[in-house]
Amino acid sequence: MAGNVSLSLPVLNYQRTICTANACGNLPTIPSFTNKPNYSVIRFMKKYLCCLILLSVATGRLFAQDKPIDLASPNGELKVTITTGDKIYYSVYGNGKELLTRSHLALNLNDVSLGENPKLLNSKRIHGEETIKPYVSLKFSTVKSIYNAVLLNFKGNYSVEFRAFDDGIAYRFIAQKKGDVTVMSEDFGINFPEDYALTLQQPGGFKTSYEDAYTHVSSASWKPADKMSTLPVLIDTKQNYKILISEADLSDYPGMFLTGTGSNGAEATFPKVPLEFGPDGDRSQKILKSADYIAKTSGTRNFPWRYFVIAKTDKQLLENTMTLRLSSKSVIGDATWIKPGQASWEWWNDATPYGPDVNFVSGYNLDTYKYYIDFASKYGVKYIVMDEGWAKSTTDPYTPNPKVDLKELIRYGKEKNVGVILWLTWLTVHNNMNLFKTFHEWGVKGVKIDFMDRSDQWMVKYYEDVVKEAAMNKVFVDFHGAFKPAGLEYKYPNLISYEGVRGLEQMGGCSPDNSTYLPFIRNAVGPMDFTPGAMINMQPNVYSAQRPNAAAIGTRVNQLAMYVVFESGVQMLCDNPSLYYRNADCTEFITSVPTTWDETRALIADAGQVAVVAKRKSEKWFIGGITNGKEKARELEINFDFLDKDKTYTITWFEDGINAGNQAMDYRRKTKQVKAGDKMTITMVRNGGFAAELK
Repeated sequence: MAGNVSLSLPVLNYQRTICTANACGNLPTIPSFTNKPNYSVIRFMKKYLCCLILLSVATGRLFAQDKPIDLASPNGELKVTITTGDKIYYSVYGNGKELLTRSHLALNLNDVSLGENPKLLNSKRIHGEETIKPYVSLKFSTVKSIYNAVLLNFKGNYSVEFRAFDDGIAYRFIAQKKGDVTVMSEDFGINFPEDYALTLQQPGGFKTSYEDAYTHVSSASWKPADKMSTLPVLIDTKQNYKILISEADLSDYPGMFLTGTGSNGAEATFPKVPLEFGPDGDRSQKILKSADYIAKTSGTRNFPWRYFVIAKTDKQLLENTMTLRLSSKSVIGDATWIKPGQASWEWWNDATPYGPDVNFVSGYNLDTYKYYIDFASKYGVKYIVMDEGWAKSTTDPYTPNPKVDLKELIRYGKEKNVGVILWLTWLTVHNNMNLFKTFHEWGVKGVKIDFMDRSDQWMVKYYEDVVKEAAMNKVFVDFHGAFKPAGLEYKYPNLISYEGVRGLEQMGGCSPDNSTYLPFIRNAVGPMDFTPGAMINMQPNVYSAQRPNAAAIGTRVNQLAMYVVFESGVQMLCDNPSLYYRNADCTEFITSVPTTWDETRALIADAGQVAVVAKRKSEKWFIGGITNGKEKARELEINFDFLDKDKTYTITWFEDGINAGNQAMDYRRKTKQVKAGDKMTITMVRNGGFAAELK
C-alpha cells in the first residue's frame, strides 16, 4: 500500500442517556421569583443544570458516533458516506447525486450481531496502488488497481473495510474471533432514492444452474414474495449511471442472492448449510435436511467482498475488472502448465460428422473422436471435449467406454498436439477425489464438471477442494451447472471457466435478445463458457432445430463475433467438424481468435442492445460486435483511434449479408486497409453481428 494515513477517531463506548425524572431527579415546579433568596429556585437550577450537562455529554458522544465518514474515489467522482448509530449505514454518490441511500450491513452470528449498535474504536485511511498480472488474462494482461480505503475497527473484534475505486465501491467484514463462528444470516440491505430498472436472473429457488433468461423489474415493485435473483444484478438508475452488483473473494461461505423489500430496495438471502443428503439419480443428491444457519467458518477471516461497479457509460461495464481487483492472488507457484485455448466439442452436434471423408459409423467411438482430433489439429485448436459417454458409466471415472479406447485417443491427441478434456458429474468427482492423480497419469489435460446447481457453503467449499486437488495434479477445470465467478479463478487459475449462463446448449431458448446482455452482466464478472460457433443459423421466426442438426438463433456473423466479445479461458467450437470444413473462411477466423487478451477497448455499448469491442493480442487486433432483434438493422460508426499511429493495418471483416435479416446464414467477407483515426460504418441486421481481424 502506498501513502498510508492513519486517522484515529474517539473511542465511543457509552450508553445513551435520556434525561427523565428518574434520571435527573424529580424536577420541582418552578417557584415564583422574589427579591429574597429562594432556595427552592437554587435547588431547581442545580438539578436543571445537572440535567443539561448530562444531556450535553450524551448528545456530544452521540454526535461523535454519528459523525459521517466520507470516502471518495481517487478521481473524486464517486463517494461513499458511512455513519454509525443503531446500525452501520452507508450512502453512495456519483458526482454528488445520491445513487444508493442509507443502505446497511451486518453479520449476524449465533451469539452477537456484528453491526448492530456498533461501537467504533478507530479508523484507518489507506491509499492502495498495485499492478496485477492475471495468468488467464480475459481483458488485460496488466491491470492497475488504484483505490482509497477506510478500515473501520469496532468493539467486538471485527472491522469493516470500504474501498472506493474510480469505477465502483466495495466493502467486506473482517473478523478476529477465537475459534469457529456460526453465521446465522448476513444483512446486505440497499435502498434506492428513486425507482430504478433492474435486469436480473430469477430462479425458482436456491437450486439453480444460473441459466434463467434475464427479467426486467422495477425496483419499487419488487416485493419479498416475488422470485429472488442470482448475482450479478444490473441496475439502471436512469440518472446517467448503471450499477452492477456482485461479490468477490468467495470462500467457505455461501453465494449471495437478492430479494426485493417491497419498499424500493433489495436485501440479501442465502442458502442454509445442508446437513443430510439423499440419492437423486446418478449425478446429484437431494438435500434432506438443512441447518438454521448459513455458515460455520473460522472466526478469524476476511468475509467476501460485496461490490458495486458504478458506470457512467456502458463501455465501463465491458472493460471492468472488479472481481480480479478484489480477489485473492494465485496460490499456484508455477502456472505455466495451464494452457487456455479453444476446444472442439461433440455434444451439441451429437458426435455425428458426415460426408465423403467420413467412412465410418459416427458416434461416441474411437473413429469419431480421432476425426475430431484431426480437425482440431488442422486448425490449431488445443483441445477436444469428450462429453457424457466417454466412460462406461457416469459413476465410474476409471473405466472408459470400450468403444472409445481413451488411452489410444490421448496418445493420438498428443501426437497431433491436441489435449483431451473429460466430462464428469460433480457427484462422481466428490466420490472419487483421487481421480485427478489418475487422469494426470493418463495424460488428461482438463475436466468439465457438471450439475452442481447449488451455491451453499458446502458446495462453495467443494469447488475449492476440487480445483486445489486438480492443481496438485496439473489438471484444469471448467465448471458447468455452476454459479457465477466470484474470484476462485484467480486464486486457482487452473479454474479456467464456468458455465452458469443461458448459453447455446439451450437451442431455441438462447436468443440474442438475452445474449446481448451477457457482456454487461454475467461475463462482466468473470469467464463464461457460452459454447458458441453454430454454423446453422436462423432468425427466431423460422427457428426449428434439434441435435444432430442443432442451430442457433441469430446470424452467422453474430456467432463469429461471440469469439471476440465473450470471454472464457476455454472457448468451445460447438458445431460439427463437417460443417466447419464446409465453411472454411468462418472456421479460419474463429480459430485465429485468442482466448486471452492484452488489451480491451469498448467501442460501442448499450446494455442489452449492442456491444462492439476491440481486443488486442500482441500486435494483432480483433473486433466483435453483437446486437439484439429489436431493430431491423443498425448502422454504427467505428473509430480506429485505438490503433498504433505508426502502422497501416489490413482489416478482414465479416458482415451480415443483404438477406441476413431473413436468411441468417447470409454473410460477406471483405478486406481493406485502415490506419489510426479512420472511421468505418458497419451495418448489423436484427440479431446480427460484425467480426474483424486487423494485422
